[in-house]
Amino acid sequence: MNQETTKRLRLLASVLSLLLLVAVLTIGWFFWRLRASVPQLEGTQGVNGLQAAVTITRDAAGVPTLRGRDRIDVARALGWLHAQERFFQMDLLRRSAAGELAELFGKRALNHDRSVRMHGFRRLAGEVTARLEPADRKVLDAYADGVNAGLAALRARPFEYLLLRASPQPWRIEDSILVIYAMTLDLQEDDGRYERSLMTLRDELGLEAIEFFNPLVLPQDAALDGTTAPLAPIPGPNRINLRAAKLSSAPAAEPSRFPFPAREPETVVGSNAFALAGAHTASGAALLANDMHLDLRVPNIWYRASLQWDAGAPAGNGAMHRVTGVTLPGTPVVVAGSNGRIAWGFTNSYTDTSDLVVVETMPGLDNWYVTPDHLEGVKVEQRKDVIRVKGAADVPVEYAWTVWGPIVGENDRGRPLALRWTAHDPAATNFRLIGLETAGRVEEAIAIAHATGIPTQNFVVADTAGDVAWTIAGRLPKRAGYDGRLPVSWAFGDRKWEGFVAPGEIPVVGTTVGARPAGIGSDGRIWSGNQRPLGGAALSVLGDGDYARPYRAAQIRDGLAALERATPRDLLAIQLDDRALFLAPWHALLMKTLTPQVAEAAKGRSALRGFAEPWEGRASTEAVSYRIVREFRIAVYTRMFGPIFASCTEAYPQFAWNSFQLEPAAWALLRERPMHLLAADYATWDDLLVGAIDDVVRAFDRAGVILPQANWGWRNRARIRHPFGNLLPGWMSNWLNMPEDPLPGGDDMPRVQSPNHGASERLVVAPGREEEGIFHMPGGQSAHPLSPFYRAGHAAWVRGEPTPFLPGETRYTLILVP
Repeated sequence: MNQETTKRLRLLASVLSLLLLVAVLTIGWFFWRLRASVPQLEGTQGVNGLQAAVTITRDAAGVPTLRGRDRIDVARALGWLHAQERFFQMDLLRRSAAGELAELFGKRALNHDRSVRMHGFRRLAGEVTARLEPADRKVLDAYADGVNAGLAALRARPFEYLLLRASPQPWRIEDSILVIYAMTLDLQEDDGRYERSLMTLRDELGLEAIEFFNPLVLPQDAALDGTTAPLAPIPGPNRINLRAAKLSSAPAAEPSRFPFPAREPETVVGSNAFALAGAHTASGAALLANDMHLDLRVPNIWYRASLQWDAGAPAGNGAMHRVTGVTLPGTPVVVAGSNGRIAWGFTNSYTDTSDLVVVETMPGLDNWYVTPDHLEGVKVEQRKDVIRVKGAADVPVEYAWTVWGPIVGENDRGRPLALRWTAHDPAATNFRLIGLETAGRVEEAIAIAHATGIPTQNFVVADTAGDVAWTIAGRLPKRAGYDGRLPVSWAFGDRKWEGFVAPGEIPVVGTTVGARPAGIGSDGRIWSGNQRPLGGAALSVLGDGDYARPYRAAQIRDGLAALERATPRDLLAIQLDDRALFLAPWHALLMKTLTPQVAEAAKGRSALRGFAEPWEGRASTEAVSYRIVREFRIAVYTRMFGPIFASCTEAYPQFAWNSFQLEPAAWALLRERPMHLLAADYATWDDLLVGAIDDVVRAFDRAGVILPQANWGWRNRARIRHPFGNLLPGWMSNWLNMPEDPLPGGDDMPRVQSPNHGASERLVVAPGREEEGIFHMPGGQSAHPLSPFYRAGHAAWVRGEPTPFLPGETRYTLILVP
């Protein structure tokens, strides 16, 4: 080696050493800054505004118990904790609802902000704030002050802002209202997509198509009142005849939820809440179970807490209020849990809280339309706004508004469609939910639920007297002149909303409510799986907001029916029930179709048959047959319904046929096999089914999966990610995300589970016997990756291992002082 080469190698080694040193110093600096923002766990901290000291103890999982003099002090302390552990999550929630994510993320968030800014939730939040009850306002004032104090007490800004090169903005009272609107956007449509899909189905294929392909009442429903109805006749060839058509379509894709990935295309969303009266439990106390299924993220949507305060405590309850459950960071309220006298939980109701109004435009006059108060016409309002974009110029936006709401599309005649939505009315949003923290009986809780202003929910409650009940929490529109399922004109005043449904008209089902005007008695078993809850006159009050398929709810109902002398573990077993009863007929159809002769006729079929035949009957991680049958059903649906709805998808690209109640129609078609509803690509219905089998074979081939390894756990791996999980290098994103565990559970069973959607919490509790309660959560308490609580509880959630509802033994003590 000559001298010149040696010098070059030494120079290269020096450069590489320097680069390595720079990299080590950069990483060291980052972790130094990261550690500076770790939440405070112990010691004493001054907080302005406190009237007395608040003691915060945490257990090994980081679950806090807050003890203070009154609810105002406890709210201030909870805000302090939320800011320390979850401020970035709170910021994303308020910005998501306000359409202000582009200020943090730049152009990547612009589509989201354009869509959401139309609703004007920032302005509405101000109006809601002005209408708050004085007592609620005091709690929110204290909470907001506590948030800002907790943020200021961190030695460095939360690490997410370090990576974004941004500074966190102070928390305001209106931001807590925006958090409610963020949940509304997550739980309800904001564009009338379902109603537009029904409208398109009617326009393209006729009303009889709605009655057959998306009946409101099903033959196998699981309503609380037992209502069912036979399926309408198969539509005839005069309106739908596929033998001359060669079109097909897939269901519209799920919209993105920036900064999080979209759901899996086949995800079935849903939550469970159910209760047993004391007459059916071992202890004689009523039992409540609740697992609210949401998109799973890091950090988890909920923050566990146990709140205790002295003022106004009921006699005989240790002279102290105590409420334990899950809070939503950004708000000061225990959303679901138990206060020692009642326990409560929620599922999304899918009641109809929005309508599309056909706007009657005036010929020859651009942007003028007719209203009942202005038959001579009124001009469409153009609402202007500006979206601030990080690293780019501001983007002006403009939205057309009518007196009923924003224009979101048009019908087949080119008439505008305006969105009338309860969320646009400030009277529909409030913080009355906080009243549940001190309610004593089922009847009191029902009254609070009817007065509360949240996105409408199925509300299930149990009390220490052994009573249970179901009702709707939140505000329902009171319709006049129509049922709200399809768009209509409101131009002449004969069809309209007449405010909200009065509390006395909201249906209630329970053990003590039979005497109520809208009350229905119960045998002490209550269940909700997002299904249509009631029929008849009650259904006309609730409307149709795209209810879930009833098969999961039926499995819960039947599980409860088998229980006497039930314990919390019995209800947990129902929550963890992954039996695939819904798919059993599809397994039989697959095996009937895939005969040995058919299997031998093409490559891959014999192997598929061999692994499909032993039916596990559940969505366990080891199950192969479950995965095959699930894929087979999806393939049959695509081949069967894609051509039927092709004209609908062509007319409306967001046509959401996968949300329809298609299962009864699917089996009617497979039984009757009408040729006019079979695509021209097939000579027989058996050809369609064999084609679906080949789709499954090809899907496995494309995924590079060998059938012995094609178990459900391989397909259903957790994808519970931090917002930066897709933005940072692999090693860092893996450090921020939850482990990619194989997950049991699937569709149309109590244990609903997909990679990034499932139980955001599970709780089972009897009010007054909280020490026997059970709790799960898929992520830890803290959003800080250096916190000991970052992943606490995740493994128990995956495995379904019972863990306590109440906080455990104290490991850390922090005292907040005035």
